[in-house]
Amino acid sequence: MKKKITFAKHKKTSRNKMILVTGGAGYIGSHTVVELQEQGYDVIIVDDLSNSQINVIDNIRKITTKKTRFEQFNLADNTRTTKFFAENPIDAIIHFAAHKYVGESVKEPLRYYYNNFVSTLNILQAIEKHDIRHFVFSSSCTVYGQADSLPVTEQSPVKPAECPYGNTKQVIEEILQDICLAVAQLQVISLRYFNPIGAHASALIGELPVGVPQNLVPYITQTAIGKRDCLQVFGNDYNTTDGTCLRDYIHVVDLAKAHVVALDRMLNKKMKKNYEVFNIGTGKPSSVLEIIQSFEKASQMPLPYKFVERRKGDIEKIWADTTCANTVLGWKAEKTLDDMIRSAWNWEKALKENNK
Repeated sequence: MKKKITFAKHKKTSRNKMILVTGGAGYIGSHTVVELQEQGYDVIIVDDLSNSQINVIDNIRKITTKKTRFEQFNLADNTRTTKFFAENPIDAIIHFAAHKYVGESVKEPLRYYYNNFVSTLNILQAIEKHDIRHFVFSSSCTVYGQADSLPVTEQSPVKPAECPYGNTKQVIEEILQDICLAVAQLQVISLRYFNPIGAHASALIGELPVGVPQNLVPYITQTAIGKRDCLQVFGNDYNTTDGTCLRDYIHVVDLAKAHVVALDRMLNKKMKKNYEVFNIGTGKPSSVLEIIQSFEKASQMPLPYKFVERRKGDIEKIWADTTCANTVLGWKAEKTLDDMIRSAWNWEKALKENNK
């Protein structure tokens, strides 16, 4: 007989909604915290600072002038996670905390599988125990692999992952769908977003990878500022207009706003089913060389780069059909590629100025 899963009776309170943002000191998480606070939500961040820095919390406070609660631990630690949820009333969760780099995941698959799966399962166990009914998952366009046709829609086939990182996103989505089938009260939205770049207009928060950047734009800005000697472009023999990979780049602030819209959709009871998926992108592909050209225009300086062999785990081209996000979710990307690159460069220059 199938076990029936039920929640405890939900206790209503007069306090503001408390939103847990896991990985909230990270790149996308920090920008989402800003947008949440500016919309009146109370936020608590859990982050182990493995790929972020503590001063991000202070910079969020400078932007919003609001209190931001923060606890430092790894959600894969079940004892610490259980204690946290027992002590903190949470109304909804936006889950970013995960190892996230394609190339690194190919080299260290076990570390990726352990961290990304165990942390998520610990959170989901807490959801069941503490009557938390709203969950936004940070998914990825990597679930589509190298798509047969472009742009990809939410109905495009989910293909075997090209890397362990992408596989963790696929499997976690499957886990969430299974739980939603068993638990009618739980509402989950998975946002499959494309390639976030750029930084907040204040230049107080942005992408700040630990060590050598794994993503294109921070490597570009670090090369231009003098931290790196030369940008490596992985492959120039792809079947694209200029031979380099095509991606759908989205400004991180637009992406952060999508998470707030998704949360509002759940809390305002607008979901048609208790599990929904949305592509979050611009719908416009750009090549690596086009990103370089945009940067050279924004910075008014040449960028040293060289072509090297393809990187294992990379796909050739992908971009989003955003019709569903635009019409059903009620969200649309607003910023241009030049806006994204300009804000990323301003962030890099601010970092250099602050480190003098």
